[in-house]
Amino acid sequence: MSTDRQWARIRRYRESGQTGAAQATLETLLRDNPADADAHALLASMLFAQDRYRECARHALACAQCVESDIGAILRAVNGLLQVGEIVAARECLANPVIAQCDSGPLLAQLAGVRQLLGEHEAAMALLDRARALGHDTADFRFVRGVQLMFNGRADDAEQELDACLAMGTQYGRAAVTRARLRKQTPRNNHVDDLRRRIAAAETGSENRAALEYALYKELDDLGDTAQAWAALERGAAIMAARQPYLAAAESARVDRLLRLVDAGFVPATSAPADDGPQPIFIVGMPRSGTTVLDRLLGAHPQVESAGELGDFARALRWSADHFTNQPVDDVILDRADRLDWPALGQRYLEQTRWRAHGKRFYVDKLPVNWIQAGFIARALPQAKILHMSRPAMDVCHSNFRAYFGTGYAYSYAFDRLAAYYRDYRRAMAHWQRVLPNRIHDVEYAQLVSDPEAVARAVLDFCGLPFAPECVALTGNRAAVATLSAVQVREPLHARAIAEWRRYADQLEPLRALLGDLAD
Repeated sequence: MSTDRQWARIRRYRESGQTGAAQATLETLLRDNPADADAHALLASMLFAQDRYRECARHALACAQCVESDIGAILRAVNGLLQVGEIVAARECLANPVIAQCDSGPLLAQLAGVRQLLGEHEAAMALLDRARALGHDTADFRFVRGVQLMFNGRADDAEQELDACLAMGTQYGRAAVTRARLRKQTPRNNHVDDLRRRIAAAETGSENRAALEYALYKELDDLGDTAQAWAALERGAAIMAARQPYLAAAESARVDRLLRLVDAGFVPATSAPADDGPQPIFIVGMPRSGTTVLDRLLGAHPQVESAGELGDFARALRWSADHFTNQPVDDVILDRADRLDWPALGQRYLEQTRWRAHGKRFYVDKLPVNWIQAGFIARALPQAKILHMSRPAMDVCHSNFRAYFGTGYAYSYAFDRLAAYYRDYRRAMAHWQRVLPNRIHDVEYAQLVSDPEAVARAVLDFCGLPFAPECVALTGNRAAVATLSAVQVREPLHARAIAEWRRYADQLEPLRALLGDLAD
């Protein structure tokens, strides 16, 4: 049977819902035509939908080997590889010389998005600038470029780009909330009236409307109008809570299972095997706890590279368990944990991340939610250092509640969810300290901002690094920052965020009651 006839049959089978027949025909096609990139890509997506993670990865890799000079095919291959954590292979695809000759603004913008996901912000900016020079100009493009400019510390340019996005007549809430974060608003220079007009025109209950409410909260808060600011924040949070379900009891039960599994005997009490390659330093903790500041401190050291917020450990865990989940840990992962090859998991993580060290001895993996994976990290990566950034409950919970995380961190949009999540985090960290002695170093936010040199010396000593004065002078670190703290961490260290929640003490009293003794 000809290839064209096989593809026609595959399309008919898929249109009629005969997935098994379509897959069997695809497999036959690939036996006869093993270099068909489209067939590998389609089969990979079908296997992914069946939760056959490793088989999906195999075909994603095969697809990447078959693409030649078609940038669209390269992008499809790259997206498939990223889905299964094949980061190194994805970067090899992106090194295809045809990309240097690309004259399509939309394709260059897509390539920039991939580079941004990989944390390669300089490369992303260059691709966006090429797209702009070719005349590419949409609201989405303006937004993405504005965000990238913010990551690279160009706040004024970012504001101009976000203004342009919003001037296109769009109800682009994400652009408005990002613009509000770029600077402190003033009575003479703010967007409050514009935001109120946009909110009135936005669809009720939409994520766009929620983002606009968060932008209004930020600007009114800057102006000192706490009553109106809090009203906007409550409206935005209520929309996001309704759109983002969060089953606190189920999450707590999963943490219970995890802590029972990772007991004192889970991590062998043996010395780490010799490995002279670059080693990761993990920074974990609640979001908005100061993890980015600690990352900047470490990243200023001449022997340390800041790699950003990586999802690679979770991806290596999924590959090892042959199971995909959007959660850091789910019940299937826990069911299979006793059968995982932990050294192989650690090796896969290293293989997919060591390029980020750029020749340095250490690289920082700063993904706050890795607090839940600390036991797994300790077992899979015996040489890895783990730093835990802590901040008082009311400070960090208030900071979470007022942050617009989009579709991430669903726990943050309601007090009951937030309190439950914080309790899970605190008991997990206490458990890790008991069962993983000397593997996790605690860093207190208040001490970091009040005595950065003492904290830097203790952190560097824990990581086996000599003290470097540049670690304390954070404003000299010009590296890109791709977190909500992208603007704040470029300022000198300050203590303004300590006890900042007290400005809204009355409104936060229900949260304080839910936290109970943890709020003290």
